[in-house]
Amino acid sequence: MAGFPSLLRGVYLTLYNWTVFAGWLQVLYFAVTTLKDAGHQHVYNAVQRPLQLAQSAAILEILHGLVGLVRSPITATLPQISSRLFLTWGILYSFPEIQSHVLVSSLVISWSITEIIRYSFFGMKEALGFAPSWLLWLRYSTFILLYPSGITSEVGLVYAALPYIKKSELYCLRMPNKWNGSFDYFYASILVLAIYVPGSPHMYSYMLGQRKKALSKSKRE
Repeated sequence: MAGFPSLLRGVYLTLYNWTVFAGWLQVLYFAVTTLKDAGHQHVYNAVQRPLQLAQSAAILEILHGLVGLVRSPITATLPQISSRLFLTWGILYSFPEIQSHVLVSSLVISWSITEIIRYSFFGMKEALGFAPSWLLWLRYSTFILLYPSGITSEVGLVYAALPYIKKSELYCLRMPNKWNGSFDYFYASILVLAIYVPGSPHMYSYMLGQRKKALSKSKRE
């Protein structure tokens, strides 16, 4: 009986990883084909639904870490997932004016390639107990280019949305109100941009350290 929870965990994580993998594969396919056939102005409309579903599914990864299903530290997982959810729902979905921006294409392509590699890596590890060396190398190397392109796209899109955020006053809470408090989404978005300044180099350094450990370990095995 002691092995049943472990088996159940493995089956669940295998299904989870391959399901989200399929979602990101769909995002990449729609993004690339639409970019080629119709131009960057139409990429968001093509990927909107699978992007929202695939990215929102990452919320479960926070729960996985909290309950001990995976060993990934919440301190590394939470900021990345939070920033992506902010872009997916708080910027792209909420402000249609920037959905045709050229940076949407670089954003979703950077995200989707990264996640296709990551989810297939963990999917194979859960299903087979190992991942091939070439996939391990991709998992811990492609971020060297894709992380900067993704972060640049994120920052650029938030910045591009600022005038529309300020004009619309969407998600703002003004005084007076029954909660006796106020919230300005425009300044909150500026704060998010400010967090990228120390946060991005820190995360990049963390991932470089993880790369060094993972590839060194693979050479010893």
